[in-house]
Amino acid sequence: MSDPQSQEQNSSKPAFDAEHFLQELTSKPGVYQMLDASGIVIYVGKAKNLKKRVSSYFRKTGQTPKTQVMVSQIAYIEILVTHTESEALLLENNLIKNLKPRYNILLRDDKSYPYIFLSDQDTFPRLAFHRGARKKKGRYFGPFPNGHSVKSSLNLLQKLFPVRQCEDSFYKNRSRACLQYQIKRCSAPCVGLVSEADYAEDVRHTILFLEGKSNQVIDELIKRMDEAAAQLEYEKAAIYRDQIVSLRRLQETQYVSNEKGDLDVIAIEYQQGIACIQVFFIRDGLNLGNKSFFPKNARHQTVSELLSAFIAQFYLSSLKTDRLIPSLILVSHPFEEQALIETVLKEQSGHKVEIRDKVRGERLRWLQMAQANAQMALLSRLSNKASVVERFEELQNALNMDTVPQRLECFDISHSSGEATVASCVVFDQSGPLKSDYRRFNIDNITPGDDYAAMYQALTRRYIRVAKGEGKLPDLLVIDGGKGQVKQARDVLEELQLNSVRIIGITKGEGRKAEHDTLLLSETNEKVILPSNSKAMHLLQHIRDEAHRFAITGHKTRRAKARKTSQLEKISGLGPKRRQELLKQFGGLQEVARVGVEDLAKIKGISKSLAQKIYDHFHG
Repeated sequence: MSDPQSQEQNSSKPAFDAEHFLQELTSKPGVYQMLDASGIVIYVGKAKNLKKRVSSYFRKTGQTPKTQVMVSQIAYIEILVTHTESEALLLENNLIKNLKPRYNILLRDDKSYPYIFLSDQDTFPRLAFHRGARKKKGRYFGPFPNGHSVKSSLNLLQKLFPVRQCEDSFYKNRSRACLQYQIKRCSAPCVGLVSEADYAEDVRHTILFLEGKSNQVIDELIKRMDEAAAQLEYEKAAIYRDQIVSLRRLQETQYVSNEKGDLDVIAIEYQQGIACIQVFFIRDGLNLGNKSFFPKNARHQTVSELLSAFIAQFYLSSLKTDRLIPSLILVSHPFEEQALIETVLKEQSGHKVEIRDKVRGERLRWLQMAQANAQMALLSRLSNKASVVERFEELQNALNMDTVPQRLECFDISHSSGEATVASCVVFDQSGPLKSDYRRFNIDNITPGDDYAAMYQALTRRYIRVAKGEGKLPDLLVIDGGKGQVKQARDVLEELQLNSVRIIGITKGEGRKAEHDTLLLSETNEKVILPSNSKAMHLLQHIRDEAHRFAITGHKTRRAKARKTSQLEKISGLGPKRRQELLKQFGGLQEVARVGVEDLAKIKGISKSLAQKIYDHFHG
């Protein structure tokens, strides 16, 4: 409830004298800032004619409910005159980004966009994820809409062309080929298993593919396949054939365009006061992926106003985030100030920029695809439970992630003093637990009770399949445990070169109370305690508890089965009668396991060789 005294003070302040203010207002271009009684900027706008534009807010009829509420809160208006309307647009964008006024359409997109980097200065170049200033010498491909798109592309490239993606520190200290070589995702230049010439050819094909020239790659591979077959090198010909098949399938799924330049495709869908803007990034004819945006304060805005505000903020902010402005931007709807924004983007980028909403042929198909995706994304947002979406969004903010995570996986270990060890993997997406993707792993061949070894084995078994393309990578990997368990996860993912997965640990706090649970950030080993009412923490606790439940259930089942089954049943050649005789003669399984070969061989029906087999079973 507000303070009565402050209400009395506010009511005593004189109302904004719009008529007097407008009499003195200039007709030049510029920016206006509307402030409330507390001196807080509540709206920023620009105008070609300041007097005409600001006057429109004080008309007595035809105002939207939002405008009426906003105008009622104005205590003062500040004016900043500029030389041109273009300058006003740039200034408006900077002020909106810095001040985040309550009534402006706001775009949350201030992070730099990622690229694929090729270290082509090295003898054996490396492909890598890159974000930030492009200072390293090499080739940069992109930008991609988010880290997930880069991750998917790098994973795909490993299957097509075995170019290394490992860190240089990892590469330079190898004495044997890593798992990537064993699963045919790398040609192992680290230990000299590929010649410089063959590796350079794989690099060249990678570059051609990233430049959108996959047809040229296919033609070259067909020629090489025919040459290999003619020389009776059928194994090599089969490798070329598999590459050709993979590239053909990729062309079908990724839809390669005849476009030669770079363009972005932007479509908007607006329902129930919520707007979804979908952006597709097309570079050299390849669809690098798409991203959904849900601008704040969209209610009571027109589609034209939303597009105009979005495009200005999206591209003008890109000048500080190292995102390239393409020469062509396709939009689903015409919008206000299209010509002005074109002019400003041309001035800022240094090349011609064209914004078009009327297109035909292949470009129309791009727009239709973007529009369909915008519709699906908006319907999904409207139909999802608000609490679930909010938890994932808050998790993104709490961990400073690039995008809202779509898939979480959590691992836990359960055993009784080392007996019947079971690891669990549970999966959550934005609809909640994804039980069809849950997995359990029976852990064997480790020292009983070694949780670190158990975690390493489970993670390896899980993600080696993913590295082979048989599953999905999570956006966030949650480990139930502290530094030791988190290190196992880091080691496994580094060995498999799945370095783009974010890892955190979650541990019970003092007294095993939920409010004292602690997060461990893998990148920095920093410990973080989120507030007890944090929705992000509730989500992590939910998935941790579900992994714990799933692991315990599997452990109990395995333990019960093991206790019902005698260890003697696992020894071949030892039938029911001989098992019964052994237990009778020694008084139980524990004594059978303790005695030596000579003692076992004294029992009727037990030969020296069978006695040795029994002894070896218990003593390795």
